[in-house]
Amino acid sequence: MDINLMIEIAPLLVKAAWVTVDISARALFFGFFIASALVALRTSRIPPARWLARAYISVVRGTPYFVQLLLVFYGGPAIGLRLDPFTCGVVVGAFNIGAYMSEAMRGAIESVDSGQSEASRSLGFGRLATLQHIILPQAAALMIRSVGVLAIILVKNSSLVSIISVVELTYQAQRLIGSTYKPLEVFMLSALMYIVIIYAVMGIVEFLYRRATRYTFL
Repeated sequence: MDINLMIEIAPLLVKAAWVTVDISARALFFGFFIASALVALRTSRIPPARWLARAYISVVRGTPYFVQLLLVFYGGPAIGLRLDPFTCGVVVGAFNIGAYMSEAMRGAIESVDSGQSEASRSLGFGRLATLQHIILPQAAALMIRSVGVLAIILVKNSSLVSIISVVELTYQAQRLIGSTYKPLEVFMLSALMYIVIIYAVMGIVEFLYRRATRYTFL
């Protein structure tokens, strides 16, 4: 094993790893708002809104992320949608993770005992106020770990944006293999960086979960 090579290429892979973190963080951020909108539609009293949200979630969850990425990047220009590779990765990642996250959020909200809503209504709270002050604070703790798992999946899926030439960790590793002919060293180092990123995400999720449940028995 060429340790000197690994030391030499480490800065290049670290720089690419930051691109992986950046694209994943942006996708997760925007995905949260997409998921919130989908939850609002799924719980709406308007049937077409519920059908639209359900159809969108079914389509996204029923097709591979890889196919979605290629469809938007290569098929988008046909309808006037031209995105640079990085932006395409963020947009597709956000809409993809948003569909999965919406189900995690909806499940957490529905797991809160219905008696909480009834008690809130009896005290004069409206539907929105009940959701904001009673349901969501309890549901937040329940959805943290589910969202954390999805964040880890998003980081792993970010390697697929290499197919549209985003210079993230996997793409940089492939380029280095082409110039060094040392796949073992390059992929071992890139795998180590993925592990560091994922364990960092796990640490953040565990910290948030403990903070959210410090006064509860969850």
